[in-house]
Amino acid sequence: MPNTLLIDNADCIATFNHRDPASGQALKGASLFVKDRRIAWLGPAAELPPALREEAHEVIDARGHLVTPGLVNTHHHMYQSLTRAIPGVQDAELFSWLRGLYPIWAGLTPEMVQVSTQVAMAELLLSGCTTSSDHLYIYPNGVRLEDSIEAAQTIGMRFMATRGSMSVGQSSGGLPPDSVVEKEDAVLRDSQRLIETWHDATHGSMLNVALAPCSPFSVSPDLMKQSAALARSFKGQGVRLHTHLAENDHDIAYSREKFNQTPAQYAQELGWLGDDVWHAHCVKLDDEGISLFAASRTGVAHCPCSNMRLASGIAPVRRMLNAGVPVGLGVDGSASNDAAHMVNEARQALLLARVGRALQAPETRDGKTFFGCDLGPAEMTARDTLHMATRGGAQVLGRQDIGHLAPGMCADFALFDLRTLGFAGGAVHDPVASLLFCASPSAAYTVVNGRVVVRGGQLTTVDLGPLLERHNALAVALASAAHAA
Repeated sequence: MPNTLLIDNADCIATFNHRDPASGQALKGASLFVKDRRIAWLGPAAELPPALREEAHEVIDARGHLVTPGLVNTHHHMYQSLTRAIPGVQDAELFSWLRGLYPIWAGLTPEMVQVSTQVAMAELLLSGCTTSSDHLYIYPNGVRLEDSIEAAQTIGMRFMATRGSMSVGQSSGGLPPDSVVEKEDAVLRDSQRLIETWHDATHGSMLNVALAPCSPFSVSPDLMKQSAALARSFKGQGVRLHTHLAENDHDIAYSREKFNQTPAQYAQELGWLGDDVWHAHCVKLDDEGISLFAASRTGVAHCPCSNMRLASGIAPVRRMLNAGVPVGLGVDGSASNDAAHMVNEARQALLLARVGRALQAPETRDGKTFFGCDLGPAEMTARDTLHMATRGGAQVLGRQDIGHLAPGMCADFALFDLRTLGFAGGAVHDPVASLLFCASPSAAYTVVNGRVVVRGGQLTTVDLGPLLERHNALAVALASAAHAA
């Protein structure tokens, strides 16, 4: 792989090199120089030192393009690519959806996990996403987390692999069938092995490992506590913790019935608050929960498409952000979205926050009554949302070397062609905002760790045609086996 790359004369580079998403962050007529997998220079194209141009092994003519930081996906279940739009659960809420799919997922094989992970990552990369978390919490038939890790290494995605788990089956009051849960001592042993074998805490790491017991309704309090203790025993290594929390009304009811607490209170009791923790969804996080998250710097993976798909509700994202809660975006499982397009996810986050504000109850401030929609569309701006999709996601995953563009940062970025139909009449006014307002485009180029993995809208690391053919055959086989059982 060439160790120098020049992105030359871009119409616009949106750096997000500032903590305030509303600040000016767009450089027009700019260039970006990569050396040894890091950004070495960034600025106006006219000021590019001639020596850097001569040093470039590869030059990408970025005229007519918008350059953004690589998007960061903070929550996914990639194996679910095999069960997208499957009949029987298309119109189900979360718990019914899970009950319908657990028996199918029980038939997963190592090859199915490998292939579905690459398919999910291909979709992410083609949408400009360069870093993704994945929550693999089901391990039947010899499946290992290595099946996902090897897939990521092949396709070239920066990866936060989480060792998920389920240990409380239906016979013990949990939601999943007993056939798909694991023994807790085995989970902890494997978790330690994976951290010691794969986790890399260095600057520019392509692979981190986190521990991720699935949810309050599928693991015991003891496993939650022991997982937290194990992760934190690797002091200074940045081993993070992840789970689902407060996703819908049934989730809240389960927590109150089983633990006599709200999900946020339960997380606090377990030691699952802190700047090394991020929770998925948090749709039903109340004011007390938001305060607990803000005070402890606990992160949230906001998954708008999945929350709409399963009718879980509208997460109070603006209240979280205003309180200081770190928030990133997640596409969630491919069977509850049913897609993995990060630009589209950001667009939906933008729109859902606005309509969510309009649906809120009236507020009284200074003796005057204000209805939710009084704050109008400014409740969430395009730059707010793109900040969550880039810098916010990096913060949630504990990464300080990705998420914005500046010298010294990892060379992770995406280029979008502003001359295409979806940008017509928009990019000429505001190329950054038009990425969400006007289009959900595919990336023309996606660069991960200085490597061009999408070129001209095509993957360079895997042959997508045969991959999709094999994936679809495995999807049919998985569903057929479950129906025959």
